[in-house]
Amino acid sequence: MDDSTLDMQGNQKQAFDLGMFVGNLALDENGRSDYVSLEGLQEELEECKNDEKLSDILAKGTKLWEHTKGAENNVRQVQLDAIQAAESKLTKFVEDIIVPPGMVDIIVDGEVNEEYLKTLESLSKKLKFAEVDSMVTTSKALKVVQPELERLRQKAVSKVFEFIAQKIHALRKLKTSIQIPQDNILLKYRCLIIFLKEHGMEIYNEVKATYIDTMNKILSAHFRAYIQAMGKLQLDIATSSDLIGVETKSTRLSLGRRESLRNGSAVFALGDRINILKEIDQPALILHTAEVNSERYPYEVLFRSLHKLLMDTAASEYLFCGDFFGEESIFYEIFAGPFAVLDEHFNVVLPNCYDALGLMLMIRIVDQHQMVMFKRKIPCLDSYLDKVNISLWSRLKLVLDMHLNSLRNANVRTLWEDDVHPHYVMWRYAEFVASLVHLNVEYGDGQLDLNFERLQMAIDDLLNKLAKTFTKPKLQTTFLINNYDVMVTVLMKSGTGGGSTMVHFWHLLKSNIPIFVEEMLLEHFNDLIKFVTSRGSEESSSSAENPSATDLEPLAWDFLSRWKAAIELMYEDCITSFSDSLCGRMILNMAYLRLGFYYRRLKVCARRIEGSFNGSFNRVLFPVTYISDEVDKYLKAF
Repeated sequence: MDDSTLDMQGNQKQAFDLGMFVGNLALDENGRSDYVSLEGLQEELEECKNDEKLSDILAKGTKLWEHTKGAENNVRQVQLDAIQAAESKLTKFVEDIIVPPGMVDIIVDGEVNEEYLKTLESLSKKLKFAEVDSMVTTSKALKVVQPELERLRQKAVSKVFEFIAQKIHALRKLKTSIQIPQDNILLKYRCLIIFLKEHGMEIYNEVKATYIDTMNKILSAHFRAYIQAMGKLQLDIATSSDLIGVETKSTRLSLGRRESLRNGSAVFALGDRINILKEIDQPALILHTAEVNSERYPYEVLFRSLHKLLMDTAASEYLFCGDFFGEESIFYEIFAGPFAVLDEHFNVVLPNCYDALGLMLMIRIVDQHQMVMFKRKIPCLDSYLDKVNISLWSRLKLVLDMHLNSLRNANVRTLWEDDVHPHYVMWRYAEFVASLVHLNVEYGDGQLDLNFERLQMAIDDLLNKLAKTFTKPKLQTTFLINNYDVMVTVLMKSGTGGGSTMVHFWHLLKSNIPIFVEEMLLEHFNDLIKFVTSRGSEESSSSAENPSATDLEPLAWDFLSRWKAAIELMYEDCITSFSDSLCGRMILNMAYLRLGFYYRRLKVCARRIEGSFNGSFNRVLFPVTYISDEVDKYLKAF
């Protein structure tokens, strides 16, 4: 039997099986069948001949009726699974949309407690389900339930509003920190705010407005009361007449010498006031306690305390608004009132503040407060603190201009005192500038540099005018040295280096000391100095210029007779003329060195005279070391 015969028999068998398959399609589950016409069967067989799935079934040798039975079972299982899934979804749909009686009772009549919050959460889910699912919104079931859901929503929104509003209004009656009920009560019911935002935005806005209005009034009253209490504790430091160039007779300071200034006013000397910068993080003052204890403070102390209270209150409120409402911007509406109270206060205080050091301290306080808020990552006071900083700088520059004008317009006649020691105006200026430099050295703001330069020019001019009122040049120079030395000493003791101001006055001091030394030596050795200056040059070589023994011998004998006494007089002169012993010692030492220089010049002249060292000069001239040995005794005594 060839391959073609086998193929034909195979095809006939497949056709027979296919016919049986079609016939079996009419059988019911009991094997009964109705008559099925075979008309058109051949055409259908021809169409199925090329069907891939059918060919695959036939190729596997599976009987078509068995395959049909399996297909029926699969279809039946799919139908059962679809029914199960439909029942599950329907059950969930019913659960999500139906309003059980217990929910109604709790929402309508229940107290706001843990059970109420859980029930409200369930209601919220039902409301969201009804709003989001498009199949639900078009269902007949929703149309039945929708009115009940809406009534519950309205009731819940109303009840939540009343509850939250009551809690908010209760804040007005508190006499303790508001932060405690905020954290322990209101934040506990944050879910109520979320419910209002999701299902009652109009009522949520009412709650928000109620909270803003309540807190605005509470905090405004709180800061207003604190400011009023501050007024009873303020210690006034300066008035409009407490300026560097104003004479003591027209001020209440009555400052004269160095000691009285150091122990007296804090207008010009910083002193312990700088300690306030070490207390930045200390709690705000309890003003009632301070008042009972009759304590008084410079304004910068109260300023720090007020802003410490502001920082803590603002930070707490800012964070609460973010946590409770989810809107940090609410803070600015709440603090519009407190900011207005603070602005009103500073509009009264700053125009009457003449305390430059206090203003600079407040600028430093604001700067440190800004750093604190930056580290906390809380930006709510940025704009406010920037505005305060600008106001303080504006006032400080105005007060500095007042000090500058007091120097420029100073009356030399009324200021002059017949005393070469440091003038009280210079003491004020030295302490004042050193204090400002000290406060600015870490802050590093260049806005003060121009003010320092202008004040420096004005004090230079005033000192020169005061110096000219002395009739003797030596007294004029002594006066200038004493005053320059004050500036250098104060700046050195401030530990700041002094910057360009130090350089300026140190240069003036160094340039005036040699002038004084020459003037003091001329008082005691005038003839000697003139002689060696005019005729004692070592370059002189002609016989006409060489001094004679007749010229030189009287000078040598005069020096020998007076030099020790003159050194003692110069020592006493330095002791009485200069306030600073270091400066006096430096001047005396320079004078002795200069005297030795002149004496060596005298000996040079003597060598040019033939036979002088073999004659009487041997008994007159002595080694220069004698002078230095004598000087050391007085330098040690300084």
